[in-house]
Amino acid sequence: MDKKDVARILEEIGTLLEILGENPFKSRAYHNASRVIEGLSEDLGTLAREGKLDTISGIGKGLAEKIQELLTSGKMSYYEEVKSKLPPGVPEMMRIPGLGPKRIKILYDKLKISSLEELRSAAEAHRLEKLEGFGAKTEENILRGLTQIATHADKHLYPIAEGAALRIFESLKALKQVKRVEVAGSLRRKKEVIGDIDILVSAAQKDRSGIMERFVTHEDVANVIAHGETKSSALLKEGINCDVRIVTEAEFPFALNYFTGSKDHNVEMRSRARDRGWSLNEYAFTAIKEKSSRSKKRPPPCHDEEDIYKALGLSYVPPELRENLGEFQAAEKGKIPKLLEEKDLKGTFHCHTSESDGVNTLQEMTDAARKRGWKYLGIADHSKVAAYAGGLSVERLRKQIKAIGKLNDTLKDFRVFAGSEVDILADGSLDFPDSVLASLDYVVVSIHSKFKMTEAEATKRIIKALTHRYVTILGHPTGRLLLEREGYPVNLPEVIKAAADHGKSIEINAHPLRLDLDWRFLRLAKEKRVHICINPDAHTTAGLDDCRYGVGVARKGWLTAKDVVNAWNTKEVEKFFRTSR
Repeated sequence: MDKKDVARILEEIGTLLEILGENPFKSRAYHNASRVIEGLSEDLGTLAREGKLDTISGIGKGLAEKIQELLTSGKMSYYEEVKSKLPPGVPEMMRIPGLGPKRIKILYDKLKISSLEELRSAAEAHRLEKLEGFGAKTEENILRGLTQIATHADKHLYPIAEGAALRIFESLKALKQVKRVEVAGSLRRKKEVIGDIDILVSAAQKDRSGIMERFVTHEDVANVIAHGETKSSALLKEGINCDVRIVTEAEFPFALNYFTGSKDHNVEMRSRARDRGWSLNEYAFTAIKEKSSRSKKRPPPCHDEEDIYKALGLSYVPPELRENLGEFQAAEKGKIPKLLEEKDLKGTFHCHTSESDGVNTLQEMTDAARKRGWKYLGIADHSKVAAYAGGLSVERLRKQIKAIGKLNDTLKDFRVFAGSEVDILADGSLDFPDSVLASLDYVVVSIHSKFKMTEAEATKRIIKALTHRYVTILGHPTGRLLLEREGYPVNLPEVIKAAADHGKSIEINAHPLRLDLDWRFLRLAKEKRVHICINPDAHTTAGLDDCRYGVGVARKGWLTAKDVVNAWNTKEVEKFFRTSR
């Protein structure tokens, strides 16, 4: 149980209290406590052990006792009590975009709707449009949201799947009988959403039953689907299916390659093996016996994946590139690029503070960036039109710029850049006048409103913003929220071309709900020499860590350190910010 788990439970309690119609101050206290815990710079476990939870600003004695109980026992009796007052299906309705606690309360109180299935039936029968505050359009949006949930029912966000996989991985790795263990599948390939989890183990036959017993009895396992000596499957508590396979040490590299995928990559690997007179499967190379002549050269021994690729006349292909999208042609020529690594990053630019909708102060965000060994940090709080997110007025922004200047005077070998995330308005104009934009080190522009556009309208709106003199970076280009909301339609090749023509950067928004720009468009951006920024859209100090998800996207898009602005040194960044104007 870490602070993210605690913050999630506190947030859920606040939402449940809203649905139950409890005192709004009470529900707000839990929402605020969730934000405080999420943005906490101190170690929550240490504070709990020292009995200092009630010293955290915003956490009273009662809440501190509940958090202490949660950290100590893994459960909170009050949380269970609140959950018991509602059918399990009621909170699930929060997954539908635009359906908040107040509307869910109306649905539950007026129509006794207690599940997604009942909600769909009521919407299809047009029973919702008669409710106050709903209407036909709301009903239509709810049906669309239900369809989207059903479409993505077996998909999971990368960090959720990764966290679940790593807990199983670490448990198996700790066994002395395990020789090698790796997470394979789409997680290893850094896909933006994950279907299921594949874990591969190398061990002797006599040790397999004990290893599988460790897996099927793991505390994260909710239901065992199959339990064998070489393969076991289980449904984890997160709702993700996990397969564990055990192979011999000799089979391990072949199995790792095969179960990493992708399917298209594997098909091409087998085809290239056949050209050499070998059969390739998840266990080994095998010489194909030919009737008319002797088989070709015997397959070489392979101790790791590099040996497999070498045997096929290829340089090693990193897992992220295994999509059969040009990696074989590059590997034949020894031209697989040295992909970006997390350690290459020297800072980031799209970050929020408590001045807008962030949790932590400017000083706290700066300290957190310095602790990570970075050389700079960009602050880009919301512009004034984003009132819902505490958008800064011109006066407040000018005060923030001065505060950043004063902070920089106290820093050595570190630079805080003064920026702003400025809304692109419906006509493509920007939310701040040129006189304000000129005073900033850089400007991130994003769309946060009026999403219902045609592709032509959205493309025109974004390109107009990119032509603006003071714009530096295009933020989350499609506005998508993975598994929640499709992005608005936009012609990304045209947007990328416009960014190239005007010397602007496009971000990979590394928040795991976004991962936008999508990796499939990064090679075009690279080809057009559009520099990419990996930005976490951080609203807490912990949110800075989301940059690593952006690195995974960048690697899938074949990017190197020279392609990514925040892998450059401070002087190079300063020069780019100047020349992009």
